[in-house]
Amino acid sequence: MPGVVLLHSGTPTRRQLVDAALLYAGPDAVVTGAASCRRQGLRALPDHPFRVHLLVPHEHKISGSGHVIVERTIRMPRPIVEAGVPLAPLARSVLDECRRLGSRPEVSALLSEAVQRGVSLSELFAELDAGSKRGTAIPREALHRIAEGARSAAEVDAMRVWRMSGLPEPRWNHELRDESGEYIAKPDGYFVAVQLAWEIDSYDFHFERKQYASTVARNGRYAAAGIAVLQTLPSRLRTEPKQVAAELVAAHRAAAARGGAA
Repeated sequence: MPGVVLLHSGTPTRRQLVDAALLYAGPDAVVTGAASCRRQGLRALPDHPFRVHLLVPHEHKISGSGHVIVERTIRMPRPIVEAGVPLAPLARSVLDECRRLGSRPEVSALLSEAVQRGVSLSELFAELDAGSKRGTAIPREALHRIAEGARSAAEVDAMRVWRMSGLPEPRWNHELRDESGEYIAKPDGYFVAVQLAWEIDSYDFHFERKQYASTVARNGRYAAAGIAVLQTLPSRLRTEPKQVAAELVAAHRAAAARGGAA
């Protein structure tokens, strides 16, 4: 960075790159975006070249350089100091990153993880409304999908595929119990009229030994309750959406034909 010297040879660490960015931008700078999200424990971040996104007061006359993005703003957040690094609150950090991603799957993944970690939807919507409108279309769409019931990036993609199918809307994340009150499952989508459960099953998660046994037991409970189940890999929601939508329609038709509507 201009005016910043690393006093040893070799490649600087990420922490040193953050420190260099803060030294360059001055004492009022606050880290936001991907670097802040990582330091606050989020993992659903794209494997892009490392960069440090800083917020500085609007009156500061400084521009980005090298691995540093400098954003001048009249909405300086009150920082959270973690191991000596001033970080923007998580909602601000997440949306500052989302505005620059431009990829629906990446935006959905990051926002979903933030919600799962406890950031409220109202906080995210408020931050989205308060900030710049540039780059907000995709984050806003993803937040509305999450608000409708999705709690993961895969479920956001599933809602998009469902809309392509033309089928009645399923109940999202609806807990199912049998007549005696025993738990059956909580499918990602459930078509009540035909008793069809739609499960978005991650290969990595469900096919380790323990998770595989859990999936087999779940499918057994579905069968015992007379509920049909369609399993879909999350990657196919993005790579083969039309084919998955067709499979969903076929499964719905088959469930109706076997008497699910009764």
